[in-house]
Amino acid sequence: MAEIKTILFPVDFTEASERVAGYARLFTEKFGAKLIVLFVVEDIMRYAGFYVPHAALEKMEKDLFEGAQKRMAEFVEQNFSGMEVEPLVVSGEIAEKICEVAREKGADLIIMGTHGRRGLEKALFGSVAEKVVKTAPCPVLTVNPFQKA
Repeated sequence: MAEIKTILFPVDFTEASERVAGYARLFTEKFGAKLIVLFVVEDIMRYAGFYVPHAALEKMEKDLFEGAQKRMAEFVEQNFSGMEVEPLVVSGEIAEKICEVAREKGADLIIMGTHGRRGLEKALFGSVAEKVVKTAPCPVLTVNPFQKA
């Protein structure tokens, strides 16, 4: 049987992430694994073709990144206090970055929620979980955060 030594837990800081955090904590403790909590700041430079000054986009991306790092610290403290956690904030296309980080960090398991975006946002951007399941370098445990346990 494969060992689970490193677990990657991608988050978006929504209620869904809060609900799935318990599963990440449980699996990390049961397997004695290392937990990496990941947030991906979407790369807004893809909007550089629109009429928005380049410097404004760079400042906005910097502000988003700094805000995400602050929110990450709060999220880890609220959900994983007393645990050794590697918080990680990166930028890029979300599903691609999750899989890239999983490969780079040697993740043995990815735990993520099936819901984050809803409605029109989901229709426009697609399901991140679906893309990760299809392209991940390791098994992916998806959790419906709104399902009654």
